[in-house]
Amino acid sequence: MIPTPEEAYEITKKYNQGDFHLSHARIVGDVMEWYAKNLGFTSEADYWKAVGLLHDVDFELYPDRHCQMAPELLRENGVDESVIRSVVSHGYGICSDVKPEHMMEKVLFAADELTGLIGAVAIMRPSKSVDDLEVKSVKKKFKDKKFAAGCDREVIQRGADELGWTLDELIEKTILAMRESPNVA
Repeated sequence: MIPTPEEAYEITKKYNQGDFHLSHARIVGDVMEWYAKNLGFTSEADYWKAVGLLHDVDFELYPDRHCQMAPELLRENGVDESVIRSVVSHGYGICSDVKPEHMMEKVLFAADELTGLIGAVAIMRPSKSVDDLEVKSVKKKFKDKKFAAGCDREVIQRGADELGWTLDELIEKTILAMRESPNVA
């Protein structure tokens, strides 16, 4: 089964109850949908969103086995192997040996970590919003390894490189995507 975004979110909720993880799943799903529509993959937008919603399905229950438990959980729910592959590819080099190959997988790999960094930068702003956030503000915090230390800068940079984009392009696009998300505060 290729889940709809609604079905994907229900699967994610089965294994994740924390507000942080559910919010992150919704934001990444929205960002993936935006990217699909803006990169010429409009007909795949629901698929991209579903993968974004599912990408951390195993993280809350199995943080030490992230991307390793996802296939089992997703198979239990009848999820198609193509979706499972895409979900697992976002952890390439960290907790998975599945290399992102499709454009959607490369975007997920790059944007997942970056949404966390952008969200953390936005919270520090007087507006507490991405609406007035600029690339230079994110770049400044990107260089500060102590800020949002859980956001792996190497993964973000590798993601930009895999996409053939500059870091600035990746940040700019992801900010625009997050501005469109109803799930970003």
